[in-house]
Amino acid sequence: MVEHERTGIIDLITWGFSRVAMWAPAFVVAIMFYEVVMRYLFIRPTLWVNEMSLWVAGGIYLTAGLYSLQQRSHIRIFIIYDIVPRWLQRIFDLLSVFCLLVFVFAVIWGGFGEAWAKLMRWETFGTAFDPPIPATIKPLILVTLFFLALQAVSNLIYDWNREAEKTEIAEDVEVIRASLGSASEPAESRKD
Repeated sequence: MVEHERTGIIDLITWGFSRVAMWAPAFVVAIMFYEVVMRYLFIRPTLWVNEMSLWVAGGIYLTAGLYSLQQRSHIRIFIIYDIVPRWLQRIFDLLSVFCLLVFVFAVIWGGFGEAWAKLMRWETFGTAFDPPIPATIKPLILVTLFFLALQAVSNLIYDWNREAEKTEIAEDVEVIRASLGSASEPAESRKD
């Protein structure tokens, strides 16, 4: 995969988060392997591996969305987006960033009190291992959403004056349009 170029400080921060997060699945695999060896070879299962893998995976999922947005690989309806003129693409971009900002504001506004309380109480998971998953993941959700909003605005600014990129879907639509146009012409006017 070719990575999208980093275009500003927000892209660098997101890229840094993603580089740390890209090693986290290897860590999860390693501790799960350790658990399997301990459980089935030595008959000494661990208390901490399951919760630790949940904890780390939560961080992976959060940062994966941020990295996806930085790479411009988030979900977009390309078949519509690519066939409209650039000015309408910009309106779509503004609308999607506006919706994302409203969502981020609502989640941060509504979740800050609970996340702060869990962090200040150092709320734990309530199991035998008892890691502070709620105390760390709840605030991490809000921090990640804040950076997600910054990344969306950064993408909008840096992509505003770029040329529209044509994907394979847009090229396929043009081929279909051309073939439909030639099919609707009278037989005598077609050049075969």
